[in-house]
This record gives sequence, structure tokens and C-alpha cells, in this order.
Amino acid sequence: MYTVAQLIGGVWGAGGEGGELVVHDPANGSPVSSAPVATADEVGKAVEAARGAAAEWAVTAPAERAAVLHQAADAVAAVADELARATTAEMGKPLADARGGVEAGIGTLRQYAELAPVRGGRTLHGAHHALDFMVPQPRGVVAAITPWNDPVAVSCGLLGAALVTGNVVLYKPSERAPATGWLLARALDSALPAGVLSLLTGGPEVGAALAAQTVDVVAHVGSTGTGRAIAAAAARSGAKVLLENGGSDPLIIDADVDPVWAAGQAAIGAFANAGQICVAVERIYVHRDVAEDFVDALVERAEALRMGPGGDPATELGPLVDRRHRDHVHGQVTAAVAEGARIRTGGGLPDGPGSFYPATVLTDCRHDTPLVREETFGPVAPVVVVDSFSEALRCAADSPYGLAATVLTGSMSHAHRAWRELPVGTVKVNAVFGGAPGGAAHPRRGSGHGFGYGPELLDEFTATKAVHIEAPGGGHW
Repeated sequence: MYTVAQLIGGVWGAGGEGGELVVHDPANGSPVSSAPVATADEVGKAVEAARGAAAEWAVTAPAERAAVLHQAADAVAAVADELARATTAEMGKPLADARGGVEAGIGTLRQYAELAPVRGGRTLHGAHHALDFMVPQPRGVVAAITPWNDPVAVSCGLLGAALVTGNVVLYKPSERAPATGWLLARALDSALPAGVLSLLTGGPEVGAALAAQTVDVVAHVGSTGTGRAIAAAAARSGAKVLLENGGSDPLIIDADVDPVWAAGQAAIGAFANAGQICVAVERIYVHRDVAEDFVDALVERAEALRMGPGGDPATELGPLVDRRHRDHVHGQVTAAVAEGARIRTGGGLPDGPGSFYPATVLTDCRHDTPLVREETFGPVAPVVVVDSFSEALRCAADSPYGLAATVLTGSMSHAHRAWRELPVGTVKVNAVFGGAPGGAAHPRRGSGHGFGYGPELLDEFTATKAVHIEAPGGGHW
């Protein structure tokens, strides 16, 4: 069992007067980690300590900060296996998937260490007796509030970009993955100057207290409701807010594609990590001409998935993060059935321990069915049959969210229509996942705002200052 400690002002073990939270393994219910709960007073002290460390780190040479981040990436790599196992134990992700998340996080740290030193400002063309330039500077104190579904990769993105641009960071991992956050923070702190990184643990009340503090940036990846509460708090303090929140990402299947291949793509998008991915496929619009063969193949794929604990190498579908979340997902499925949807496979609560939920395929869904309109965050694939590509585009665009979308089509004109017309941050054609390194997008609507993960994230954590210098008296230098 992991016993988590907080890091405040360079001191491990500080705080924790607010009590203790215990995380249970979603595969069997056994306790796997305990973490202190920070009080509002401790959060305030952490912010104060961060302010004290900010000035020195901000004036550290960019190349030196980059070298430190490379060392931090080495330290994370040294504990990669332990990080992956902690992730699996706390939130149930299959171990191979958890290892992939850790490797992605290490790669992100190295990417930012390489990119940051070559960034710069720009000169402006002014009077011949003056010098005008624009220069990026650190914003100061960053509060990073991260999720449980991919805890290492997401945290490395936010922390790496914030630290290498000269900010100090208050890191609050999800209360469902505190040991993973603690192990990551220990590795990073071993390379960083004391006080540059702090770790605060606890539930939503700790995140709320942190967002209410006078910090310079609040970066949050998580639910839309929490993101909006953070934005409201930051509006009172003046902090900049970066949000990547929920989504209900559509998958469009055109009439000219192989339905069996399309089912394989849909299964990956809907069932990977038990559907607990921000950009998971959560609603499927399939052309009537291929709908029957597509659904049959998707059902076959769903029934072939091996469900079990994340630590078992044979597991393809791990548990949901906890029983409360499983009950919520099951409630959404049950409500859809009551409104006329038909379960083709899955949709039942398994016997035994843990919070497992089977890969579930529903047909006879309508575009206005709540299961289709809302985020599910589980291994559920609702299928809506459409009569044209235009109808599919119209339905896919009609959403309160705007994170990502996927289109499977053999028509280049349809592909171009999709990326132009869909009001989302990322459009993928003929692959539900993938993309070149360094891609960054602006989520829209209820899915948040601000760049994430690509080189542009470095810009989000800096403020640009314009400088005008003239010779005294308007003369020459």
C-alpha cells in the first residue's frame, strides 16, 4: 500500500491536517493508497512558499531550466515501471496501457526540454533611434489540477511546459490517483531546485481552494462541471485559465467504407481504457447502407474483449475507476433502453468484486437520446443510423462539446467537408487515434479552451511583454 506525502515549500511530509483519503483497487476493492487531505490554510501556505521561489527560477537561464527538465525526465524513466503499476492499481488501466502513458509523459518532458531554449521574442521595426522588441516571460505561479484517467501523460504535459518556461507549480493530482501523482512528483523534485514544485493532495475541496488562491495560471484537465467552477473562481482572482474538459466525440461512418474495418476503429475508440479517455468515441453515426454489417462486426469485437484486472497481461478491458462511476454509466445505459434503445451486447452489471462493466453496444438510438448527447466515459457505443453524410455531419456538429471527432470515409471531398464544418478542436480522418507529434488544438464550447500538449502550450504559460527603448532626449545612441 502506498502512503503518500505532500510537498510544500521544499519540505516533504508537510501539512495533511485535513484528514486522510484512501483509494481502493477498482478490480477487487482492496486499499492501495492513502493520502493526506490538505486544508485551505495549507493551500494558502503552499501558494505563499511558491511565490518565494518564483523569482529565482524565473531568471534561471532557459538552457539551464531545459537541462534540469531532461534530468527530471531521466528520474521519471527510472521509476517508470512503478508509476505504471501504481496507475493500474489506483484506476484499473491495463498495465501495458499504463506503461504507454508513462512513456508518453517522459517523451513530453523531453520534447519541452528541447523546444523551450530555442523559443524567443521578436524585434519590431520602429524609429532608427529606438529599440522595440517583444519578449516572453514566465507568468509566475501555476496551479495544475490533473485527472485520473491518464495521470502521468497529462501531468507531464502541464508540469513540463510550466516548469521549463520558468514558472513554479502547485500540483494537485486527482484524488483517485494520488500515489501516481506522488511518485511522479518525487521523481521530478529530485532534479528540480527546492520549492519550484509543490504537491497538494485531497479531493475536490482542495482543488477548489487552490483555484480560489491568487495564482497566475490555473490549468485543469477533467470534467466540464469542475472546469466551469474553476473558471468562475479564476475570474475573481484574475488568473489565466487553461481547460481541457469533457467531450462527447462523434464517429461518422460513410457509406463507402468497409464496415468490418470501421467496426475495428469504433471498438478501439469506444472501448480503449474502458472508454475512460477524453477523446473516446462516445456516439456513432453510421450510414444506413453499411449499418447492419457494421453493427454485427462491432458486437463481435465487443464480445471478444477479455475483461479482467489491469495487472493481468491478458486483460483488454479493465474495470471502471470505481463503483460510483460504474453505477452512473449503467444508469445512462438503462435510461437509454427505457427510451427505446436496444442493447445488442453488454449492458449488465457483472457479478463479483470490482467495478467492471462490459463493452456495450446499443442500437435504435436517436440523436436526441441523452446517452448520445451526454458524456458517458465508459465502454459504451451508442449507434445512430443516418441516411446521408450531410445528416451525419449535422448531428455530429450539434453538441454542447467540441473536443474531437473522427470521420471514416473514402471520399476526399467528404473528408474536407468534415474538417471544415465540424466545430471541434481536432478532426481525425480514417483513424480514431494517432497524429503527428507536437499537434495542439483548441477545444471548444463545453470542452474547454487554450492549447494543450503541443509546442503552443509553452506560449500558454508565458506572458508577452512589449519593450520600447529610446536614446535620451531623442538623440542617437
